[in-house]
Amino acid sequence: MTNINRRKLMGRAGAAALAAPAIVAVSSLETRAQSAVKWRMQALWGGGTTPMIYEEKFCARVAELTGGSLEITPFAGGQIVPAAQAFDAVRGGAFELMKTYDGYTAGKIPAHGFTSSVPFGFPEADQYEAWFYNRGGLELARKSYAPAGLSYIAPTVYGEEPIHSKVPIRKIADMKGLKGRFVGLASAVMAEFGVAVSPLPTSEVYSALDKGLIDFADRGDIKANYEQGLHEVTKYLILPGVHQPTTATCYVANTAAYNRLNDQQRAAIALAAREVSGALRQDILVSNGEYLAKFVEAGVEVITLDQEDITAARATAVTTWESVAGEDALAKEVLASQRDLMRDFRLL
Repeated sequence: MTNINRRKLMGRAGAAALAAPAIVAVSSLETRAQSAVKWRMQALWGGGTTPMIYEEKFCARVAELTGGSLEITPFAGGQIVPAAQAFDAVRGGAFELMKTYDGYTAGKIPAHGFTSSVPFGFPEADQYEAWFYNRGGLELARKSYAPAGLSYIAPTVYGEEPIHSKVPIRKIADMKGLKGRFVGLASAVMAEFGVAVSPLPTSEVYSALDKGLIDFADRGDIKANYEQGLHEVTKYLILPGVHQPTTATCYVANTAAYNRLNDQQRAAIALAAREVSGALRQDILVSNGEYLAKFVEAGVEVITLDQEDITAARATAVTTWESVAGEDALAKEVLASQRDLMRDFRLL
């Protein structure tokens, strides 16, 4: 290439580089000129916990991406309404957005048992997230909320949630006859293994364990559970979390409010949600080792279930999946889609 041609090429590249920021700058100015839309969002988490910090980052990122035209104020779980009432509150317009866990509404929307977590299902978060983004999971999740006047935006997908127990559990059979806290599809699967299930809200797990109302429970990821003091009320931590090997919480908006947003604002929410999903998952992944050590330092024994025991129990779980889906058309469609991907991953 001659020096003259090289200079021309570099000149064109420089012009393009200057042009791109100019487009962004004009767009940003136009966006800021609009009156800001103000939303409220209630999350699942307690104030100051790691997941709640990431919800605050999500809101800040939306504001950044929209040039301040969409401001979302985050509230901790239960701050506006009790967690169990969030679905109806957002549907009724009391606030515009919630971060929720579909397992809480699996009783009235069977498909939600599969869009929240699949017990003995996808063992890796990337596999579960691939179902949402590459195998039509997002569209199916959106279909599940549409009749209620709600819009499913995106999941936050992360890895396993451990089991915390007051008694040792060294194999699946040891769960039989125990009282446990589980929600969503996990409640049906664990009941099949002989557990007396109590679907308590997350906020009541610590006190229920402390008072002996339950013997063992799922709650959140390892770090979040340490932050909430579960090492104070249990002696055993069981891995892997077969009841919830991967987890999807999600952002769900009031459809009328969501439809009033412009395309840039809706795209910003989706992008920020995808970014937070990856960032939180990586935070949890890095923190697991550190916080497992903290549990051990606190006198908690970490028990690892045998993989052959888990594989053998999966057959029972699969039967329960089918039973829960029943004759609900959407739940059956979701389950069929997930099982196809699991077969591709050689899980089934």
